[in-house]
Amino acid sequence: MAKSYYSAGMSSTDRDLAVHARGLVKTFGDLRAVDGVDLDIPAGSIYGVLGPNGAGKTTTIRMLTTLLRPDAGTASVFGHDVVREAADVRRRISLTGQFASVDEDLTSRENLMLLGRLHGHSAGSARRRADELLDGFDLANAGGRLAGQLSGGMRRRLDIAASIIVRPDLLFLDEPTTGLDPRSRGHVWEVVRRIVADGTTVLLTTQYLDEADQLADRIAVIDHGRMIASGTRAELKASVGAGGVRVRLFDPNQRLEAQAVLNTVLDTPAHLDSDPAVLKAQVAADGLGESTDTAVRALTQLTSAGIVVSDFSYGQPSLDEVFLALTGNTVELTEATA
Repeated sequence: MAKSYYSAGMSSTDRDLAVHARGLVKTFGDLRAVDGVDLDIPAGSIYGVLGPNGAGKTTTIRMLTTLLRPDAGTASVFGHDVVREAADVRRRISLTGQFASVDEDLTSRENLMLLGRLHGHSAGSARRRADELLDGFDLANAGGRLAGQLSGGMRRRLDIAASIIVRPDLLFLDEPTTGLDPRSRGHVWEVVRRIVADGTTVLLTTQYLDEADQLADRIAVIDHGRMIASGTRAELKASVGAGGVRVRLFDPNQRLEAQAVLNTVLDTPAHLDSDPAVLKAQVAADGLGESTDTAVRALTQLTSAGIVVSDFSYGQPSLDEVFLALTGNTVELTEATA
């Protein structure tokens, strides 16, 4: 069962929630893609769903957006059942999937104007709305360029702009920055923050740890179709320990020896990082002072063992360390650097 750090004083009625789901299940043959997921998403927030590829994030979104019918469980969006009141749900939401959905043979402005007209805007109103979005998403200079000629980051921003031609109450963003460079990802993050500031709730799925850490007010961690934890960033990090130790060695050949020292001093397993000179470990949550003393003792023991440390840090656990602690496994979640 998922650990939940939801405030006991918060109402769980549909009236107060953008999404209320209980026991969602979806199977494809023998594969149980979603296995009893519960969600409570407060209106006006950014809610992150974090997990590796194949965890069940996209399938969950497809059920909440009425594109897939749940095999079991219930879900409502602003009080409307996703099965019985699908049309009402669709009027309140918008979805930006993992792949660009704009027409590559139309310009950025033409794409937005076309969608505006389909939503009932007059020609003049559609053009004004298109220009407003192009300006707001830093795409004004790209209004006359074909969508197929835009960079990946610009196309992603155009995709999101297309999703809010008519401002939805709830916007689903399914891995919106996959494959983008750091600068483009930062632009998309600013767009998301602006959308929420204007009153839209955002459900964001991502496999980027830093993205969830930067954007989400609350985070649900999903693995193998199950929600294994949920809470604020601080609550999730506090749940797995008082802090984490990160050690960089001068000589990577001493890493196994350093691992043995850390295992003994910290009484928790030290993990080898993908960087051959780095180790990471959790420090037990025995109180901040005691945990800090333990971290200092670990550094002292490494030095006494003749292990040269070029960098040593102690701080709050990162989200990748949270996931590791919750699942007991390393996963292909990413701290994006490219």
